[in-house]
Amino acid sequence: MNARVAAVLVVLLAVLGGGALLMQQQDRARRPAAADLLGQPVVKDLQAADIAAIVIREPGATLTLQRRDARWTIAERAGFAADVEQVRQLVLAVLALKVGSSEPIGDKDRARLKLDGSGAQLEFRGADGKALATLVVGKKYFKREPENADRASGDGRFVLLPATSSTAYVVADPLALATAKSASWIDKTGFGAEKVRSMEVDHVGSGKWRIERTGDNAEWKLTPLYAGEKLDVIRANSASYSLNRVQIADVAAPSVRREDTGLDKPVTVVASTFDGLTYTLKLGKPRGEDYYATLWMSGVPKVTGADAAERAKQIAERLPHEKALAGQVLLIARSKFEDVLKKRSELLEKKDPGKK
Repeated sequence: MNARVAAVLVVLLAVLGGGALLMQQQDRARRPAAADLLGQPVVKDLQAADIAAIVIREPGATLTLQRRDARWTIAERAGFAADVEQVRQLVLAVLALKVGSSEPIGDKDRARLKLDGSGAQLEFRGADGKALATLVVGKKYFKREPENADRASGDGRFVLLPATSSTAYVVADPLALATAKSASWIDKTGFGAEKVRSMEVDHVGSGKWRIERTGDNAEWKLTPLYAGEKLDVIRANSASYSLNRVQIADVAAPSVRREDTGLDKPVTVVASTFDGLTYTLKLGKPRGEDYYATLWMSGVPKVTGADAAERAKQIAERLPHEKALAGQVLLIARSKFEDVLKKRSELLEKKDPGKK
């Protein structure tokens, strides 16, 4: 190769190299700056162990989850126990959020995507009460438009960080727990009146009845029972078993007025068990699918029988929680009391008109 050919090759390499550099610069200019964010964590530098409170705000509602040692409580429900697993799921979901896509937005876009305060806001606070991180949660994201967007869970969610309010992100998690509804957060563990010995139901001046038995396998007796009447044992069993495992649907706000709940003129149910415990349940007005209710407990456990040790252990474990329900206005599914709220006449065996 002579010197002239070598010089030409050097010039060509310089031209090609410069062209490649120019193309690389043009490609970088065409690519959105936010492309580098894809797959990156949405909420950075937030550690689960540092979170002492979570404030969830929605239009017209605020709910505060507060950590109390190993427990979580709801401030707006007078410190009622929160479902620890639900709190854990929300924290893990937020920590796992990754940027799926992003786009610049203005005021109109924020309103359209419910990132302007019409959606939900999650604020994570430390033990000192200062905010560790804040996330605005907007509309659900759908890959394909569903028939009913309100009921569909969504393929993801539009979110926004207040520090970068001009950019909206799409995440793959629909964040169903981004809600200030207390029913989504309370510990739904209720109470269980097991091995009922007697049950009395008072329908606020419109009649009362009482069933009782002498042993766990003994026959039920109805009081009062008039000549020619016979108690339907199946219905008596159904009524007593209704209080065996009762879950809570929600807890009313402390500010709720007693007359609005119907607990100023309640139906009163008193169930005493062979274990020495008495449950006094007052049922008020219905609210949707639930009844307003209050619960009081009394008595000292006196467990007997072959399985006494195991039963005593179970009662000791659940008793603190059941006693803590006292003073709270609860909401319990109406379906749970269909057999309990029967009138006295409905507990009797129906006479066959064909028989004399």
